[in-house]
Amino acid sequence: MKEIWVQWDDEVKQLFYCNYGDLPYLFDINVDEHLFRALAQFWNSAYSCFTFGEVDMVPTMEEYTALLRCPRIQVDKVYSRAANVLTFTKKLTRITEMSEQWVTARIKQKGENRCILWRSLRDQILAHPDTKKKVDVFALSIYGLVIFPKALGHIDEAVTDLFDKLDRRVTPVPAILAETFRSLNACRRTGEERFVGCA
Repeated sequence: MKEIWVQWDDEVKQLFYCNYGDLPYLFDINVDEHLFRALAQFWNSAYSCFTFGEVDMVPTMEEYTALLRCPRIQVDKVYSRAANVLTFTKKLTRITEMSEQWVTARIKQKGENRCILWRSLRDQILAHPDTKKKVDVFALSIYGLVIFPKALGHIDEAVTDLFDKLDRRVTPVPAILAETFRSLNACRRTGEERFVGCA
């Protein structure tokens, strides 16, 4: 993904920053495995916070909002999954502006989840004539591969539900924060001391 980002000119990057904030900075973060193992040991699943002696610390929505710097979002509009949503195929068709047949041919079943292969989206990012659609598909890829990874090299159906709401300027911060808590709890529960999803 990073190689695509590096190839884009400043105008396309600026469009991305305006629409989706500072997500590309996640490419340059070096994960310190030892630090994460140490932090996981201090995660208190019962209270969803880090406990250091008698001091409790918890990541907050304000901190995540500042970290991601998403200028288009409205903090009073929070993502929640709607009861009647478009099908995975319809959402991908709208996001990519590809035909329903193209999308249907590329949807795969990975365990319990339906996904689309990253390579299929990468090809669309490189070839799509509409700059805004390139940016949208790239942002979807970041959410699916970096922030909410489920199946290696695939973008999960659940990510398209969230991404569909981003177009309406709904903030993704609570969902990202909840995924952090879920990952930390799963890490403590399994005892493997590793993050499963967003960190």
